[in-house]
Amino acid sequence: MARDVSDSTPIGSRQELIAWMEGGCRPKADWRLGTEHEKIPFYTDGAAPVPYDGPRGIRALLEGMRHLLGWQPIVEGDHPIGLYDVTGGGAISLEPGGQFELSGAPVETLHQTACETNAHLAQIKQIAEPLGIRFLALGMSPLWSRAETPFMPKQRYDIMRRYMPTVGTLGLDMMFRTATVQVNLDFASEADMVKKLRVSLALQPIATALFANSPFTEGKPNGFLSMRSEIWRDTDRARTGMLPFAFEEGMGFERYVDYAVDVPMYFVKRGDTYVDVAGASFRDLLDGRLAALPGQTASLADWANHLSTIFPEVRLKRFLEMRGADVGPTAMIVALSAFWTGLLYDEAALDAAWDLARTWSAAERQQLRDDVPRRGLHATVGGRSVLAVARDAVALARGGLAARARLDPFGRDETVYLEPLEAIIAEGRSAAERWLAAYHGTWGGSVQPAFQECVF
Repeated sequence: MARDVSDSTPIGSRQELIAWMEGGCRPKADWRLGTEHEKIPFYTDGAAPVPYDGPRGIRALLEGMRHLLGWQPIVEGDHPIGLYDVTGGGAISLEPGGQFELSGAPVETLHQTACETNAHLAQIKQIAEPLGIRFLALGMSPLWSRAETPFMPKQRYDIMRRYMPTVGTLGLDMMFRTATVQVNLDFASEADMVKKLRVSLALQPIATALFANSPFTEGKPNGFLSMRSEIWRDTDRARTGMLPFAFEEGMGFERYVDYAVDVPMYFVKRGDTYVDVAGASFRDLLDGRLAALPGQTASLADWANHLSTIFPEVRLKRFLEMRGADVGPTAMIVALSAFWTGLLYDEAALDAAWDLARTWSAAERQQLRDDVPRRGLHATVGGRSVLAVARDAVALARGGLAARARLDPFGRDETVYLEPLEAIIAEGRSAAERWLAAYHGTWGGSVQPAFQECVF
């Protein structure tokens, strides 16, 4: 999330929380897609991480982008921590370890997503190259230890950094050493939201397998194809996972609100200050009983910001956020949005996608989630290989995109953006497996070549 929400409208009841989320429903004609991706910067001389300060640091990179784009700075104290496009709605933000994130504007087509992504990468290259900076197209930094990774000056990350080790063993790795690509998609109604949430939760591990791209940690193979995905399994079980309740009868906005209010908070923002309330209950804030803020009650901003600190495999806010994929090269960024847009934005594809997963039990869905980080496309579910399910899912996405019939100036529809996934399926192995083969072959047991080959 690039910017914390600042709407101070007071919230007085649980019903208002439900109504706020229901306010995200949009008619199909107004559906948009928003693509987000993170990338890990490094210095080309020595493959070292990039700190915030200094003439060649992250701050200098942000300042250069501000001058190039004319976007508004997002500032904490005297630290620029992001940029915001007041006209288009896109934003640039910093993840805790300096991962540079583009939160794309809400757009109508994948062609626009592709243009936006290519333009951003060309712009950042223009600023970064004179600073001797490039960016890894991997889901986890392959070389540096956690101690070697820099820390960005954002108050919310200070709070999370203190709290994470109390609820899991890998939360700090999630914060500092991983990078993802996500897409945000709309729903028309509560029933449409539930249907899309169930399909995308069930198939999220399939996307994880297709996009697996984080096989190295601290200079050697880590035993996983998506270590980024494995890290989420031991980050904070209170706010992560496959949301089994979403598949139960009676699922809707109300049920998600009841889940979310019981997820412990990290912070409450008051003015420019982040008040550390880590572990406290949003219910207590709603009732004015929060010990750190006696007598104060919740606002819409508090609710929206709290929802942004919940990290299930699919996150519900006023839209649905697909969270299962490692970042990869440019074509894979757009492919992630193509995969989910094709499945969720066409009714026939959505129904067929549910048919792929409807017979899986909660235990099978969880086992799939647990197996995929290590086994990827070679895992199984419901008596089938993940590769076979992925082949069917991508074919359904192709049909959904063809039915949308959104053409670019050359007459191509959006199915062209699925080609990288179809190549993975044809080969039967993910990017992670290709990099591991290189490590054991032409790379000679070193991850240093990743800083030439796995880059934007």
